[in-house]
Amino acid sequence: MSGTLYLCATPIGNLEDMTFRVIRTLKEVDVIAAEDTRNSIKLLNHFEIKTPMTSYHEYNKIEKGRELVQQMLSGTNVALITDAGTPGISDPGEELVKMAREAGITVTSLPGACACVTALTISGLPTRRFAFEAFLPSDKKECRQVLADLQEETRTIILYEAPHRLKKTLALLLETLGDRQMTVCRELTKKHETTVSGLISEVIAHFEAEEPRGECVLVIHGKDFAEFEKEEQSKWQEMSIEEHVEHYLSQGMDKKEAMKAAAADRGISKRDVYQALLEK
Repeated sequence: MSGTLYLCATPIGNLEDMTFRVIRTLKEVDVIAAEDTRNSIKLLNHFEIKTPMTSYHEYNKIEKGRELVQQMLSGTNVALITDAGTPGISDPGEELVKMAREAGITVTSLPGACACVTALTISGLPTRRFAFEAFLPSDKKECRQVLADLQEETRTIILYEAPHRLKKTLALLLETLGDRQMTVCRELTKKHETTVSGLISEVIAHFEAEEPRGECVLVIHGKDFAEFEKEEQSKWQEMSIEEHVEHYLSQGMDKKEAMKAAAADRGISKRDVYQALLEK
């Protein structure tokens, strides 16, 4: 029988957020794969967990991943922990999960703290639909491309950022997305947890006056859906109704479906489309 890979969420600040289930599992598995063993040993010592650790991080994730998979195929149970939060979310654990599943190994997740969800729920911004982008790429060209894609995003956007890059990132967001509502959450679950909300320009002004400290989560309002629909409708106005219907006919729709789709795009009734075609 092969072993199991346990994805164990650890606190993002407050140690009281460690679950009983995670503590028990970390004590029972054969080995703990940790992103930074020097950081994780403090956590394990706090909860009197004596299980051996091995290092699994961004720079050895392929080689060490194969090694861990072989161990699990031989019956070893492995717990994966990250520096803070849920493994697999914006960290190399994603690769180990993929390798384990491809090898037929059972993978299970023990839920717990997650910075992006924690920030979203206290941000005051819409929570039903959201897009998680983690850290923006360090490469300038890639970063610009990601931000360009986010310009049309109607869902709430969540980003991670380090304090020394926060002001630069806020300036990029203002330039690319416009002056939207946002919330910056810092030091989540810790003693000095704070949130700063307002328009992006107002948040920039705040951090010009007060130097940012601690890891930050940025929650940004998506593009207003009414504005998005208005822009979409204006694009269709550039073509005639006849051309609009023909656009959908060329995609294989029948005439009734094409007229209905064109009407929806333009924000008019299907009767208006029919009448325009008759007049043509």
